[in-house]
Amino acid sequence: MQPEERAVTGVPGFDAMLRGGFLTRTANLLEGAPGCGKTTLGMQFIHYGATHGEPGLILTFEQFPEQYYRDAAGFGWDFRELERRRLLQVIMSSPEVTKADLERFNGRIAGLVSNMGVKRILVDSISQFERMTDDPVELRNLLHGFLNALRREGLTALFTREAYVLLGDEQREEDETEASMSFLVDSYVLLRYVEIESAIHRAIIVLKMRGSAHDTHIRQFDIGPHGLVVQEPFKGREGILSGTPQYMAESFIKAFVRR
Repeated sequence: MQPEERAVTGVPGFDAMLRGGFLTRTANLLEGAPGCGKTTLGMQFIHYGATHGEPGLILTFEQFPEQYYRDAAGFGWDFRELERRRLLQVIMSSPEVTKADLERFNGRIAGLVSNMGVKRILVDSISQFERMTDDPVELRNLLHGFLNALRREGLTALFTREAYVLLGDEQREEDETEASMSFLVDSYVLLRYVEIESAIHRAIIVLKMRGSAHDTHIRQFDIGPHGLVVQEPFKGREGILSGTPQYMAESFIKAFVRR
């Protein structure tokens, strides 16, 4: 049996959660609150590929390319140089234009795949498709067609999606779009802010990974000078994703209390 091909993300600790990286030629969703690190993780995924033989494409519906150049430079990633070497392309577009492009024979994205050998794509963010229609069935069909078009091009795709809850999951019900996305994608990764003892921490969990085992722990992560670093699981607590973590055992309190 052939080993499964993986697209290594280059995010310390995260690849271990994915058992080596995302499966290639899959659609993968990163969902989280604004500012929690979705785009940074996506850029790290693209940068690692571009510097390890897998050219990448960043498709943005919200920010100008210059913003990505600046943000990447802050982590020591020279996106302009990678573009010069034809290892990366940053494109600002719209869902409507992108959909039409993928439906055309030999469109722009197909051309980049053919001419640059693009293997990875970051779509930032898939939330913009929601403004194309108010009909949940039509939206689901749009998303299904878009994801499948990228799969047909042989791309390993990473999508960001905004979650409009800043802390935890309290008083929140899954909307129809979220339910559709979680069903359509091959993996679903959730990023959250959590409050512990009056301090804000970042948490990450892989909720789903079709066709592969994965780590099910809720782990803390930080954003440092070189990007995201995923750390050890939150230990001794429950209710992390609810935004109101509680100690799980008296022994945990005794182990960490100051004497």
